[in-house]
Amino acid sequence: MKIVKILVILALIYVGIVVTFESLIGYFQPQSEDTLVITTTDADGEKNSRVLTTLETDGNIYVAVNHWPRAWYRRAKENPAVEITRGGETGNYMAVLLDGAEHDRVQAENPIPFVGRFLMGFPPRYFFRLDPVTG
Repeated sequence: MKIVKILVILALIYVGIVVTFESLIGYFQPQSEDTLVITTTDADGEKNSRVLTTLETDGNIYVAVNHWPRAWYRRAKENPAVEITRGGETGNYMAVLLDGAEHDRVQAENPIPFVGRFLMGFPPRYFFRLDPVTG
């Protein structure tokens, strides 16, 4: 019974670490040269912005869904017309959810170290390709 209590305490400590890490990332939304701001629109027409890390492969821009808080991801799936601000410039894009070979290639080219995955609580990872809207 003592082992079960220890395991439960360790599990609760781990959940606390993940919740704290995810909360701090969400609250501070750190920005750098490698980030962009994605603005999504919900069903009521309300716009919401989130800072994300930019991934570039073969001239395409991608963003990853790496964390458990992912309201922006659900909004982009429901309404893939998004606005991206990057390098001081804002434009309209279509967020294309990846699957199959393209998903696997982007995943392989942009791994997350074990420590990062541990701190994030090992969430499932998805990717969007951001295609510019012209015209």
